Parts: sequence; structure tokens; C-alpha cells
Amino acid sequence: YDRDTIELALLALEEGMTQVEAAEFCGASRGAVQRWGRGLLPHARWRASGSAARPPRGAARMAPPDAEEDPLNEAERAAYEAAMNENMLLRAVLDDLKGAGSHPGSISNRRKCELGERLRAATGLPLREITAFLRISRSSYEYHRARLGRPDKYAGLRARVRELFDEGSRAWGYRTIWARLRREDVRVSEKVVRRLMREEGLSAAYNRRRRRGWSSYEGEVSAAPPNLVARDFSAAAPDELWVTDITEFRIPAGKAYLSAVVDCFDGRPAGWRIGASPTADLANGSLEDALAGRRPGARTVVHSDRGGHYRWPGWIALCEGAGLVRSMSAKGCSPDNAACEGFFGRLKNEFFHYRDWEGVSLAEFSGRLDAYLRYYCSGRIKRSLGWLSPDEYRASLGYAA
Repeated sequence: YDRDTIELALLALEEGMTQVEAAEFCGASRGAVQRWGRGLLPHARWRASGSAARPPRGAARMAPPDAEEDPLNEAERAAYEAAMNENMLLRAVLDDLKGAGSHPGSISNRRKCELGERLRAATGLPLREITAFLRISRSSYEYHRARLGRPDKYAGLRARVRELFDEGSRAWGYRTIWARLRREDVRVSEKVVRRLMREEGLSAAYNRRRRRGWSSYEGEVSAAPPNLVARDFSAAAPDELWVTDITEFRIPAGKAYLSAVVDCFDGRPAGWRIGASPTADLANGSLEDALAGRRPGARTVVHSDRGGHYRWPGWIALCEGAGLVRSMSAKGCSPDNAACEGFFGRLKNEFFHYRDWEGVSLAEFSGRLDAYLRYYCSGRIKRSLGWLSPDEYRASLGYAA
């Protein structure tokens, strides 16, 4: 990491941020911030200017030591002044960014110019030091400064983009927001939407950490059918290929489980049940709901993993009674059921992760999850469906949703 990142992390810690918040703020790992906070800086020169050497918050700008007490040559005095200027700027930029809720690494040149003008007013430093600190050329700075007083021609669009981002639970990327705008007859390019989102600091959050969940494997309860899908999850029509599985949600009030049957034709959940335990009734109920909306005469393959729910007599009888063809993944091989795993991943990213579930009861959570699944069918647009929802896509092809 460069010196600016380390200095910003140390200042964030001094401002009262936790190590996790400081790491996210400056774009470093938590371990690195932890080491810097303990004084383990890359080399002696940086340690000398670390947090222990800084003046207390709010203190006046330090003056160089008296020449008689600690004489400095001209080069040392210049270096000292530069360090103090940088320290002042770091404190000012930290306060400014905290107030705006921005991340230092995602600032456009226009935002740098706006920040630079505020820093000039706050510190009184010359422009050359401001531009050097913000890493923006003088010409770019002057270009944007000349336009700061002009009205923003995207002001209305910018506000609508922020509204849509919030409506999508802060999980929509620029392509989805662009498609939503087109549905409102707002004609604008993807490039403009992407730029506005970058300038506003609107970035969809994705949970990249995978936690090992519970296992539904109960041993070889019954003979396993062959894997007819072989990781080809394409389907030419509705009710041709279904995939199913159960996933777990943990909230402060307890655990909730979702059993879903997903139609591979368009990714629409064909049936689902939500409960407090991953029981056979939960799995069977979701299949019964899917069968209730199945097209007459459809020959359907239903693919699952090797969980005990799909090996017990009740599930087998339900499939045989409805004329479903069973297919099953290899043992412990999640890619064999990737279509259902992907559905759960998208659902949790957009509905579950990064939400505060404190104080939400299991009954309320189940109601919200059920409402989201209904929205997934009728309101969630997909690029692969021509930016239509699954229900809209089926209607456009003459299928009843």
C-alpha cells in the first residue's frame, strides 16, 4: 500500500472508526490496518510520521522546531513543511469524505475538483499542493472548476438514478437501472448511467464470501436416479426442466428455510414453501405448488441434489403420480445443480445480505421473503429475457404466467 492509504487509515482510526470501517474506508485489508494501528509501519521514516507523532485532533498547524533547539537545514525544513501540509490535507479530506459518505478510491475528476475547492477554503494551501495531493492535473482541475457554477444538465436524471438504486435495495447495477429508465421512456445511454452512478458512489454490493451451510444428505436412503441434466440447464419451453433445493436463512430471531422449484426456461420460481425447519413436508409442498401451475401435458424433468428429502418415499410417490421424470446430481457436487444454486445466490444478494434483520420476527421475515418471490416473478426484469420479468416474457410468447 502507498503512503496515502496508510496515512488515511491511521487518521480514520484516530477519528474513532473501527478497524473494519477504516479498512473499508481506505481500501485496505483489515489485517494491514490492524498492523498499522499497532505501529508496524513499512519502514522507519513512516513510523516517525505515524499516529504517535501526530498532533491531537483540532490542534493548530504545527510550526517547525525552533532553529536554536533543533536546527534544520533547508531541505529538512522543506520536507517538514510538506509533511505538515500533507497531514493537514489528510485530516481535511477525511472529514470531507466522511461527511459525504464517499470512498476515496471512487472519486471522479469533477468530485476531486469540488473537494479541492473545499480543501483550499479549509486549509489556505496553494492550488499546486491541492492538485498534487488529489492526483489530478492542473488542466483537468481548471476544466472542471470552470464548469462548477454551471447547472447540472443531469440533475433530474441523477436524482432518479439514486431513487431507483434505493428501490432496488442497493443491489441493482447500472445495466438494470438503465433498463428501468428505458421502461419509463427515459432515453439515455448505459455509459451515462454508469458515469452518474460512479460519481454518486452507487455501487451494488455483492456477498463474495461463501459460508458452509447445513447438509440435507441422509445417506443412500433409496436408489438415486441418473443425472439426466448433465449441467445443461437450457429449456425450450416452460415446465420442461425444473430444478429444486432448500436454502437456509439465519436472522437474529432464528432460522428460516426456503424450498423452491425453479423453471429453467426463464428462471421463474414455479413453487415455493417457507418454514422453520427443512422438513420433507417443506420440499413436497413446494413441488405441489409447482404442479398446481404446470401446463397440461407437459413432460417435466425435476432435478435435485442427493438430499434426503428427494430420496424419501413421499417425494418419489409425488413425482411418479404427476408423471415427473427424476434427475439427481452426483454426491456432494453443487455445480450439478448450479441453476438452483445461482437462483438462491441472486435472491440472497438482492433480498437478504447487507440488510439489518434485528427485531424482525420469523413470521415477518417469511412474509417479506414470500413478497419478494412474487416480485421475482412479476417485477424483476432480466437482461437474458430482453429486460422483461418472467411473467412479462411468458406473456410476450403467448404462455400464461
